[in-house]
Amino acid sequence: MNPISISSLITFCAGLILWFLTRKYDQRDIGRREGYLIVRSTWIVILAFGARPFYLSGYISKFADAYFETISGFTTTGASILTDIEALPKGLLYWRSLTHWIGGMGIIVFSIAILPFLGFGGQQMFWAEVPGPAKEKLHPRISFTARKLWGIYGFFTVLMVVLLMLGQMPFYEAICHSFGTVSSGGFSPKNTSISVYSP
Repeated sequence: MNPISISSLITFCAGLILWFLTRKYDQRDIGRREGYLIVRSTWIVILAFGARPFYLSGYISKFADAYFETISGFTTTGASILTDIEALPKGLLYWRSLTHWIGGMGIIVFSIAILPFLGFGGQQMFWAEVPGPAKEKLHPRISFTARKLWGIYGFFTVLMVVLLMLGQMPFYEAICHSFGTVSSGGFSPKNTSISVYSP
């Protein structure tokens, strides 16, 4: 089994265990304080699970370095501990770019779009994650707003993939570059980034 499959299995099992342990509690009792705690805990846990593919593959030998690379992806910082990016297999480079893309819209907004299907409202997490003093809603239902935002984000990602492919970029590299560009972080599967395609 490859490191991404192993990591997926570990993450799925951990999520299933947590769901079984907490399903009997009433989520309507969650207030803003609990929302802030959930957001902080979510960031720490998601980063730890996100670092597993890098660490288990052996391409990043220290877990702290794998955690840093994942933090950089999910926060769209774009910093990297890697010196030879092209030495990584395509699966890990895709995961690295995907963390960037998910982070571009925000893990919590992503969760708000998904959690209502599991019977959990995400308004408390929305308030904890969204910056600024005025947190106006685009629509009365936050999950609807999150799905709309993800729809727009996905549309621009697909549009960019198509445009890069029209510019003769291979499909895989067009996806990875689109993830890094739309999220505004800049991760690339190439050592010299987009300049490798420059005339």
